This record gives sequence, structure tokens and C-alpha cells, in this order.
Amino acid sequence: MDTEPQFPNPAHLFEEFQAFHRSLALRTALELDLFTHIDSGAATVDALARKCHASERGIRILCDFLVVTGHLLKQSNTYRLPVNSTLYLSTNSPAYIGSAANFLAGDDALRSFGRLTEAVQTGSGTTANDDAFQATSYWKGFAESMASFAAPVARMAAACVDIDCDRPMNILDIAAGHGLYGLAMAARNPLAHIFALDFPAVLEVAERNARTAGMIDRYHLIPGDVFETELGGPYDMIVAANFVHHFDKTANTTLFRSFISVLVPSGQLVLVDFVPNDDRVSPAIDAAFALNMLATTAHGNTYTFREFEAMLTDAGFRNVRQPEVGDLPHWVITASP
Repeated sequence: MDTEPQFPNPAHLFEEFQAFHRSLALRTALELDLFTHIDSGAATVDALARKCHASERGIRILCDFLVVTGHLLKQSNTYRLPVNSTLYLSTNSPAYIGSAANFLAGDDALRSFGRLTEAVQTGSGTTANDDAFQATSYWKGFAESMASFAAPVARMAAACVDIDCDRPMNILDIAAGHGLYGLAMAARNPLAHIFALDFPAVLEVAERNARTAGMIDRYHLIPGDVFETELGGPYDMIVAANFVHHFDKTANTTLFRSFISVLVPSGQLVLVDFVPNDDRVSPAIDAAFALNMLATTAHGNTYTFREFEAMLTDAGFRNVRQPEVGDLPHWVITASP
């Protein structure tokens, strides 16, 4: 893809060099509940300083920066929220996703990307983030921070896969995290039981979400590491959401073989993941995510549909396909034994 600008633009490079200012300003505003306070009626610098327990100088400069970046609107000396900020950044909204900043722009992510040059040179981000990757506290933080962001994706994934709603079924949710993907599948079938596999501390988050969803009576915990723990079964469905991109093709093929061994013959595997096109530079979100894997994992990557198809076929799966999701991102891949 040719992205060369028609004319030289050093101003654009200046913005790029300081792009981290944008994410950290947004994270700071969320930590101070700034958007919620504005949404609740505090519109001036002095009012916001009181609500946020912050200095007037700090609030004025932060708010003006957020106006520049499009997250606030300013008229005279008052601030208000544009539609996107009202919907996604105020805790008054049921669609709030601001908690994702704790993970996506958190200290662990910043440390990893601070060593990106080393990761590029060695081909591995392990040295930057190995301890965090292995720590259950890291993944519990992920589960708590990313649930609101994942909820609409989980509903989309559940809506586009085949689920028999009239018979009992067992669903294995691999690396369940917040548990929303397995819960979204089971929400379509009141006879479905979910078996959530993850580290014990992480499963506390999933169990809490299952209770909130009214499904605790059919929610079962499998504490452990997916590479070392007996998976149980047999299962009618296995869900692996945003998990296999952490590993290389060999590890994933091995993982897929373990999945097929516990699926019933009529069962299906559902993957939810970033899936770039064959050019590996589009769609932008999917393609760019590979850099995250370089910075934060030893061998992780994003995989094209062809690469997923090859891994799954090698593991014994068939009928590998991407369900139609309309204008939504094509993040769902299904396969059957």
C-alpha cells in the first residue's frame, strides 16, 4: 500500500514523535474521572479542579489538550463532551470502555514498547515483558480492564456462529479472561454450560461476570494453563478469543490438535482474533496489532485467514471459514473436526 504523502510534511512527523502524549493524556483524564464529571455538569476549570481534586492549571492545560485531540469541545470557558466521549468515556454510559486504557496504555505496555528497538533486533519481546506475561496479576488486570471493550465484540461473535438453541451443549472457553465470549455464546442457549479455563486469579473475574449475567449455575471453572491442564470434555464448542496471536504457528497447531481431541464430531471451534489481509498492511487495526505482539510476546503475531486455515487444517480441522459479519471487522473464524 502506497502511503507516501504527496508533499513533504514535517509537521506530521512532529505529531507522530509525540503521539504518546495523546494516549497518556487520555489515560490521565480517565483516572481523574474527568469525562464523567463533565457529563454530570461540571463544565468550568474551577469546578473540574474541585471534582478531580486537581490544580486549576493542570485541569486547564489537560482539557485544552483534549479539545485539540477531539475528546472535548470548548465554548468560551466551558467544556462539554462530543458524542464519542459521552458514549464511551463517561462512566454514566452503559457503553463505557475507558477502563481499557488501564491495559492498553498501562505501565506494562509502556515498558514493553520502551524496548521496541531491542525487540526488533532480536525478534522477541520476551525480555521486555516476560515476567508480566507470566504473572497472573497481569492477566487479571487485562480481564478487569478489557471487559467493557470486549462485550460488543463477544455479542457480534455469538451472533454469527451456528448454535443449536434446543439441546444441551458444553462450551469450553479457552483463556477465558473476563469470560464474556463464552457467556455470549451461552446466552443464546439456556441449556448450555460453560467451562472456563484460565489462571485461578483471572477466573475470579470471569466468575463474577457469570454471576452478573445470571449464568453462575451453569458456569464451571478449570483453573490452570491451557498447555498443561487437562481440558476435560467432550465439548460441542470451543471458544478461543484473542489468545492464539500470542504464539507461533507451531505452538498454535499443537494447541489446535488438543482442541480437536476434545470436540464432539459435530462440534466447532470458534476463534476471535485480528485477521489481516494477505498484504499484511490492511485492515489497519488488524495489521498494526502485529507490532503489539512483537513488543510484548516471545513469538506472537497476527495471522491471515490463509495462515489460520493452514494451521487448522494441519491440526485436522475442516470447513475453515469466516462467517459473514456485514460491515463489522472480520474477526471470527470457525472450523469443525
